[in-house]
Amino acid sequence: MSLIQVNNLSFSYEGTYEDVFREVSFNIDSDWKLGLISRNGRGKTTLLKLMSGRYDYQGSILSNLKVDYFPFDIKDVSMNTIDAVESIKGEIELWRLIKEMHQLELNEEMLYRPFKSLSMGERTKIMLAMLFIEDNNFLLIDEPTNHLDIEGRYVVSRYLNSKKGFILVSHDQNVLDNCIDHVLSINRSDITVTKGDFTTWEENKLRQDNYEIAQNDKLKKEIRRLETSAAQMSGWSDKIESTKIGTHSADRGYIGMLSAKMMRHSIAVQSRRQRAIEEKEKLLKNIEKADDLKIHSLDYHSRYLVRINNLSISYDGKNVFDNLSMDILQGERVALVGRNGCGKTSLIKLILGADISYTGEISVGSNLIISTVSQDTSYLKGDLKRFAIENKIDESLFKAILRKFGYSRSMFDKDISSYSEGQKKQVLLAKSLSQQAHIYIWDEPLNYIDILSRKQIENLIMEFCPTMLFVEHDTFFVNMVASKVVEIG
Repeated sequence: MSLIQVNNLSFSYEGTYEDVFREVSFNIDSDWKLGLISRNGRGKTTLLKLMSGRYDYQGSILSNLKVDYFPFDIKDVSMNTIDAVESIKGEIELWRLIKEMHQLELNEEMLYRPFKSLSMGERTKIMLAMLFIEDNNFLLIDEPTNHLDIEGRYVVSRYLNSKKGFILVSHDQNVLDNCIDHVLSINRSDITVTKGDFTTWEENKLRQDNYEIAQNDKLKKEIRRLETSAAQMSGWSDKIESTKIGTHSADRGYIGMLSAKMMRHSIAVQSRRQRAIEEKEKLLKNIEKADDLKIHSLDYHSRYLVRINNLSISYDGKNVFDNLSMDILQGERVALVGRNGCGKTSLIKLILGADISYTGEISVGSNLIISTVSQDTSYLKGDLKRFAIENKIDESLFKAILRKFGYSRSMFDKDISSYSEGQKKQVLLAKSLSQQAHIYIWDEPLNYIDILSRKQIENLIMEFCPTMLFVEHDTFFVNMVASKVVEIG
């Protein structure tokens, strides 16, 4: 056990005027299992890269531990997996790697397959196993769950729960609750460390926010009352002082004393008012704004939007899945669940009109207007104005939705390619929410999306109940919003 000390850390990217961090300080224990949380774009990945020594910064990060960062950069994916591991780690004790792989439910035979032949989930698990084959390391794990199916997320959370000494970035509430014992939170004005899992942190944060909002309202009323009182006393003092003038005035010494007493009371009230203002200024600095979102779905002329009967999809002569039958009715929120590679995305592509080999029957309603969110964000580039024009959406509405996702106005002037992965995904979600459609088809919409934005989306779907077909591996989200679950495979 040792202490990792971050003192007066400041950092900004070259060519920008905005500080990502400004004089932040915190201490963490190297045995803790920390969940790192914040809104998208607030610097989670940047903080991990600073702690791993990838960027120059001001301030200090003090530790006697070696730091390792996930994901690793595998430069030649054509190598066998064991060679890829050793290209990063050097010569290793193979038994230790195999031991970690077994805990992640991986077969050691995959070490002798090309790394590029592994699924994204298998790659994730292999790289996690690589992290834990050395002792005396502190591990920085950046969003390992995005390419994992529901079962894979459970395996990884169980695996991490058996370990210690790491910072984990994940937006899956169940994963965080299953494997962390502290929360490292990048807030609007500072960075805090608290003991407990995500749910405990969220409950405490809500309690603190409600207290500060109530205290702020109380102080606003107190400040108004003190301002009125100070003005009255100052007026009375001036009025009493004015009676010293003229031939009929009373004892001028007594009047002066009374006037001075009133003025002292006024000054005391002003002092109390200033203290109340200073106390009020300490509040609400970390209150997160999460305005409600809206969606504009259209009514369809038929009860049935999509009908599927005994559908089988195949690639290169190999079946992806067999004999699927399902309907999507108006008002339903249908979740497709199943292991990675079972054909969920293929089914979505087929519904959208892709040229995919299949047998069986699929009927998509005529003149059906569909709004989509895809998994892929790599193609996004250019400014938001051009993106809005290309997608034929209202620019003002589009940007207003991004503001509700926590975007600052300065983000509107940046190239989308410079956004974080979470912010890119929010661009696609904001585009979809700007469109009027009969059905919204979203393929893993929550990858890289922060938890506060997830809750905005949950609330939106529950309030407006649009017709939806979606793929999502976050079981908390699926349980909250799906009206029907279809398991494939």
